[in-house]
Amino acid sequence: MREIQLRDAKASLSAVVDQAVAGEPSVITRHGRKEAVVLSFEDYQRLSSVPSFGRLLASSGLVSGDLDRDETPPRDFGG
Repeated sequence: MREIQLRDAKASLSAVVDQAVAGEPSVITRHGRKEAVVLSFEDYQRLSSVPSFGRLLASSGLVSGDLDRDETPPRDFGG
């Protein structure tokens, strides 16, 4: 993923968008800090529809007792 300074992204926004649509997202930086990402709308939709781990667990239908917990004490690594 390429990085581009904000002022350069402003000057070439059309090219930045074209590259994102072609599968090459860009990280926009301001004063050397990463501030934003320009990616295609298709990539955005794909990434925004991924459920969180918590939602996956909540929808799993698991109830208390479905999973066995390993009660073995942890090993001592002598730190």
